[in-house]
Amino acid sequence: MAKKEIDYVKALTYHPNGRMATLRALTIPERAAAFEKLSPYVQQTILKQLKIHEIVDLLDHMDMHQAERVLARVHDAKRREKVVQRLKGDVKEKMDYFLRFHPKATLQLINFNYLFLDGALTIKEAAELISEYYDETARYPEVLVHHKGELIGEVPLSSIVRERSNSVLKKHAQPLQTITYQAEINEVIETLVSTNSKKVIVLDRDTSVLGIIYADAARLLFGKLPAESLYDFAGVDDSERPFDSVARKVNNRYRWLILNLATCFLAGSVVLMFQDTLNTLTILSIYIPIIAGMGGNAATQSFAIMVRGITLGTISIQNAMPAIWRELWAGLINGIIIGSIVALVSTVWKGAPELGLVVGLALVGAHIVAAVAGSFIPLLMKHLGKDPAATSTIFITTATDVLGLLFLLGLSTLCLDWLM
Repeated sequence: MAKKEIDYVKALTYHPNGRMATLRALTIPERAAAFEKLSPYVQQTILKQLKIHEIVDLLDHMDMHQAERVLARVHDAKRREKVVQRLKGDVKEKMDYFLRFHPKATLQLINFNYLFLDGALTIKEAAELISEYYDETARYPEVLVHHKGELIGEVPLSSIVRERSNSVLKKHAQPLQTITYQAEINEVIETLVSTNSKKVIVLDRDTSVLGIIYADAARLLFGKLPAESLYDFAGVDDSERPFDSVARKVNNRYRWLILNLATCFLAGSVVLMFQDTLNTLTILSIYIPIIAGMGGNAATQSFAIMVRGITLGTISIQNAMPAIWRELWAGLINGIIIGSIVALVSTVWKGAPELGLVVGLALVGAHIVAAVAGSFIPLLMKHLGKDPAATSTIFITTATDVLGLLFLLGLSTLCLDWLM
């Protein structure tokens, strides 16, 4: 055991006045490594003074078995429940994000059957912990070894059986394939497909272990052509190539064009609903293509950003809400800018500030719809297992055209007397 670690443990044990300052001065991996060496009494004293998020960070660096034992020392039931909920939510959110590499990947792919042991422990001490684990779970765990909270490898059970009981674990640690849960999609797939290791350790951003993926189980998701799964996720339609025959291209596209025709009729029906308003205010006809064009262009901007994010693996429907909110606010501000310009032009050109205000408000609404549709629909298509690049545009165009026209003609109808 390193001298520095011994000093930390002694300081935390024998200097209660400066205990919390000493603990908080450590990195989270060092904090967890020192904490596990403390007596149950000192651990309990520290847990009483730690904030909820600090306890979560501490437990996040332990294996489930150890975390459960530490949680038992939090006697306040409400406080313990808050820690459990935060910890569960944090782990699930990270695992869900990591599993975005394949639409059929689920949490069942992640294995939590492991012990995260200090490399300074002896083989005998490790065997006792493994025996205790087996008595509670009826399963033998994977033995992962750390030094100062940082993963350094695994020790096979065969080594624990074979080596001398007074030998320390870190001497027998074997390297492991690791990957962070935030890795890019292509890196995750490349690691899972090409690794020679039987298992891959998924790490948190602070290098704590989130779980284990067995490489063979992951490869089953891809079948014999892993690259095609990557194309599917990235929104690339692998069924069509640039030099395909005309017949194949037509066969791949005509159904969506027929659906697009139906949505065009839907937009036309909106215009028909407000025919009386258009007959009274024929000037509105000039603004219809402006509403449709600006809404379509704004939606294309959001759509392009989202498809790029899906392709790079940085966004999915599970973690998209902050991004959609930002797109919505950007759409609102852009709508105000464009709407103000159109309102000013209408006022100067036709001397009709009232009409300019109505058109300006319609453009604000159209830009908000464009932002939401352009960002949410490709994510929804991907979630449904469809190609977001090929299938989203029809629904985005329908949303922007229909709702944009509703804003323009609906507001004009409500304000008809004022506009006359």
